[in-house]
Amino acid sequence: MAMPSIDDLAKRPPPTGWAPFALGFRPFFLAAGLYAVLIMALWLLILSGAVIPGELLPLVWHGHEMVFGFAVSVIAGFLLTAAQNWTGLRTPSGRPLAALFLLWLAGRLGFLIPGLPTSLVALVDLAFLPVLAVTLAVPILRTKQLHNYPFPILLLALAAANGLVHADALHWMSGTARPGLHLGIYVVVMMITAMGGRVIPSFTDNKLRTRARRWTIIEWLVPAATLLALIAALLAPASPVTALLAAVAAAAHAIRLAGWYTPKFWPVPLLWILHLGYAWIPLGFALLALSAAGWHMATSSALHAFTAGAIGVLTLGMMARVSLGHTGRSLEPPPIMTLAFIAINLAALARVALPLLFPAAYTQVMTVAGLVWIAAFGLFVAVYAPMLLRPRVDGKPG
Repeated sequence: MAMPSIDDLAKRPPPTGWAPFALGFRPFFLAAGLYAVLIMALWLLILSGAVIPGELLPLVWHGHEMVFGFAVSVIAGFLLTAAQNWTGLRTPSGRPLAALFLLWLAGRLGFLIPGLPTSLVALVDLAFLPVLAVTLAVPILRTKQLHNYPFPILLLALAAANGLVHADALHWMSGTARPGLHLGIYVVVMMITAMGGRVIPSFTDNKLRTRARRWTIIEWLVPAATLLALIAALLAPASPVTALLAAVAAAAHAIRLAGWYTPKFWPVPLLWILHLGYAWIPLGFALLALSAAGWHMATSSALHAFTAGAIGVLTLGMMARVSLGHTGRSLEPPPIMTLAFIAINLAALARVALPLLFPAAYTQVMTVAGLVWIAAFGLFVAVYAPMLLRPRVDGKPG
């Protein structure tokens, strides 16, 4: 049965009732969009001199909430939804999903409410990822899907990274906040490497009736080089070995991406946003290689190629696509979302490139990048909130 088009849906009465906890993507995608706007607005206030209360230093809070708040919310929504498709078993919905979401939300609010015990804030925030990992592992283990076992493990690795940040804040360990943030970013990059390799060429081929080129040696080299380069970056961020491994990873990702390329995807926003999002990964590794080789100005730009670039762009693209498909709509976003897709790439480009070109104008550059980021995710919330809150238009559950 064909999916209803936008024109068909426009002729129907809007769905009645509410369904914010019908399936995992709904609360977590909406919260991710709202939180992306909020934490960037707060970061711009901090850069202008405002003081935000909380357990973490401002720079650490910014990095922590981008990874363990925003990115983890998207990951949770995506994996809870995908696991149901993978396994054929129900993932949490209704009250259990609401409880899981409130645990994530409590972790976010803990940093913004003054006077809370630091240990309580840490405990609540640290609880979410292990609970999510177990929730995801149950259906995967029951159906013995070996190829999906890495995802609960990667969630636990993210939990360990989060633990390093909190251990520093609680003075249990010294100097672990920065490595913890970097580990968290790198784990998300590994997730994108794994999931992007599955869905981007598949989505492209299915839509355009094309066939992506895949080379066995590259499909083996990409995860191996990625893992080794990221481990080296953690252990020896400024070394020739790290520079070499990061360069190999950059080349492997670039060749992989080139194999998926077809000029036919440019008229399809839901495809080019994913390809451009993945392109930030080889760029991030190239900058990481330059940083490790001695160009230290590239260090922050490398991290932001991964975060503002790969994570920011791909999460927006995937949320836009998944939300359409799982609310019973055709995979044709409203035209205004093309502006959001352009904006998020411009925000990433400004954050990555402009500090290298205009280092003396750091605050102005951050303001430009932040405002464009807010515009991108603000458009997502404005367009998609009604879809995420209302029942499916085709009457199916989910």
